[in-house]
Amino acid sequence: LAVLRAFTETPRHLFVPHALRHRAYEDAALPIGNGQTISQPFTQARYLETLGLTGKERVLEIGTGSGYQTALLAALADQVFTIERVRALAEAAQAALKAAAAGNVSLLVGDGTLGWSAYAPYHAILVAAGGPEVPQPLVQQLAPGGRMIIPLGAKGAQTLTLVQRAESGGCVRATPLGEARFVPLVGKHGFDA
Repeated sequence: LAVLRAFTETPRHLFVPHALRHRAYEDAALPIGNGQTISQPFTQARYLETLGLTGKERVLEIGTGSGYQTALLAALADQVFTIERVRALAEAAQAALKAAAAGNVSLLVGDGTLGWSAYAPYHAILVAAGGPEVPQPLVQQLAPGGRMIIPLGAKGAQTLTLVQRAESGGCVRATPLGEARFVPLVGKHGFDA
């Protein structure tokens, strides 16, 4: 119910380029520039449902993109830290997040595969790009009992994967959730640019 409420209360059109605003509420991925996309709402809802946020979590998002998913996370968690490697997208997302009144968000321009260790550990990590493997810095920044969603595999075809850290903090378990297609996760622990 909380995820549905977040979608109802978050104006997706603020996060879509002006030329595509007439398509903002379609259940489709849309281009946002710089070779990136705003994900299909159904996919985002699946991500958010799987994370099972209660409103008390500190969440790390890798791949701010348009900022739409960031705004959804802001409605579902206590604090959201988000990283975008493309400065132009980060600046546009920052403006859209301000327009949507998402005040519990901190944004960093940088390599998302390195995470944001200053605010770790995170109860949940959401990676909005497909990588060849789980970046170890992200695993290290996941709190005991924490959950990470990441698409894993080759460029253009991945498996959406839930990575869970045991309450004791040591053991990490990965569970495949189904096929996915995301833009490549670029960075030190991802694909080359």
